[in-house]
Amino acid sequence: MGDRVHKPGRELADEKDILVGFLAYDRGVVERKLRGLSEADARASVVPSGWSMLELAWHLSSMERRWLQWGFLGDELEDPYRDSDDTESWRVDASATVESVLAALQVAGDTTAGIVNAHDLNERSSVGGRFAAGGDSPVPTLRWILVYVLQEYSRHLGHLDIARELTDGETGE
Repeated sequence: MGDRVHKPGRELADEKDILVGFLAYDRGVVERKLRGLSEADARASVVPSGWSMLELAWHLSSMERRWLQWGFLGDELEDPYRDSDDTESWRVDASATVESVLAALQVAGDTTAGIVNAHDLNERSSVGGRFAAGGDSPVPTLRWILVYVLQEYSRHLGHLDIARELTDGETGE
């Protein structure tokens, strides 16, 4: 596998820099796990539930887009659940490649960084998009969303670790 991905520096004191830094780190780990795989291996499932590493990476880019653009900004997305089909399983378009999925992941990350830089972490999500007016719960803050997205990445990075090891024996971050 390629070079190790480095965590954000411990000297960082700004919470935004820390959150954006760890998200960038997590995206880098996803990229590292997919680099060096053949397209066939990236699309193959090695687990009983049937997901592939390419599908998991697509899910992560879709999830980040869903929470930050559709959720926090309230943008109307034509396809907020672009990673799901009628059975709610992850799916990736047949024309997708490792490069195109990693490019989508990078776009999601660049968009997230732009949103974070333009907003206060205590700012609440816009109504519209994911969150309807008059809901039972308050809409989440940007901070809450970023922590949620981080835990989603963390959870799935462990899955990628296992899938990559089962595919070709590669281990590590």
